[in-house]
Amino acid sequence: MVFWRTWGKAFALFPLLLFISCMQGGDDGPKETLYAFRAPVHFPEPTYTFRNNQVHEKGFKLGKMLFNDPNLSRDGSVSCSSCHLQSHAFADTWLHPMSIGVDGREGKRNAPPLFNLAFHREFFWDGGITHLDFTPIAAFENELEMDIPFPEVVDRIARHPVYPGLFREAFGIETVTGPFVLHALSQFMLMMVSASSPYDAYIQGDKTALSATQLAGLQLFRQHCESCHREPLFTDLSYRNNGAQRVIRDFGRELVTERAEDRAKFKVPSLRNIEVTAPYMHHARFQTLEDVLDHYTSGMQHQETLDPQLWRSGQPVITLSAAEKEQLISFLLALTDTKFLSNPIFHQTHD
Repeated sequence: MVFWRTWGKAFALFPLLLFISCMQGGDDGPKETLYAFRAPVHFPEPTYTFRNNQVHEKGFKLGKMLFNDPNLSRDGSVSCSSCHLQSHAFADTWLHPMSIGVDGREGKRNAPPLFNLAFHREFFWDGGITHLDFTPIAAFENELEMDIPFPEVVDRIARHPVYPGLFREAFGIETVTGPFVLHALSQFMLMMVSASSPYDAYIQGDKTALSATQLAGLQLFRQHCESCHREPLFTDLSYRNNGAQRVIRDFGRELVTERAEDRAKFKVPSLRNIEVTAPYMHHARFQTLEDVLDHYTSGMQHQETLDPQLWRSGQPVITLSAAEKEQLISFLLALTDTKFLSNPIFHQTHD
């Protein structure tokens, strides 16, 4: 998943996308429908440019078709959903610790989950893409993933017996173009909003939503974890080296910024739905949450760019007893959003 190679080409399309009117979706205005994007009341303001691409039913459903279509890969074997499964919060599974692309090629990183993307400014483990609309280009053109030039993707869609009519209905266009392909995919991904976990119920006033053990875990979380995994997104969207690589082979953020101080730094992942997104870390090193906590409390070793909030004066900053680890994990399980994981609008067969 070497996304940094293609971000420059993606950025070049930004002016085209910027001036596409959000009124081309066919709706007369915002509507409270099943397919309208609504930010959770306890979330920050979205950062996505909805003024250029308002979500609507036809655009969403078209994006879902594209997301699940393996014919948009070089050999017709891999779709976006091959590595992003709804039951795993649109992450990959333990069966494929690293993404599997065309010809069975194994990627270099674990496919991250997809949710709450409207609130992010940068994407992928290294932040190599700076707008959600451009993220599919990286997957299409990566030789270890779908391995197909984006213009060919657009051409295949334009020659398809069904797609052109759907683009006409969704966007009012007669010719399929790259920006609209990306807008359709974004509409589908933008609706992946996860904000209905027991934690969310608790935050919004249901004081019975968390057990006593989970409440104790919440206090431990706020003491030891929230500096990086900030509520309510459970990420501060920064890049940090958490020492997960014993030997640094993937330079992470440095591949994008070309700054040595960013070596082995990766985007802090959200902890939402962490119960179903194993294995953990960009290189899928840890199989369980217990493994992760053991790493933070006793498994790290000094590295030049290791985050000082995790390692200080030659030892780990975080200390947890066995009982505290159990409480913290109990709280993390309260971040599982079963409504999101089973929402039928994302099913391939759903109308």
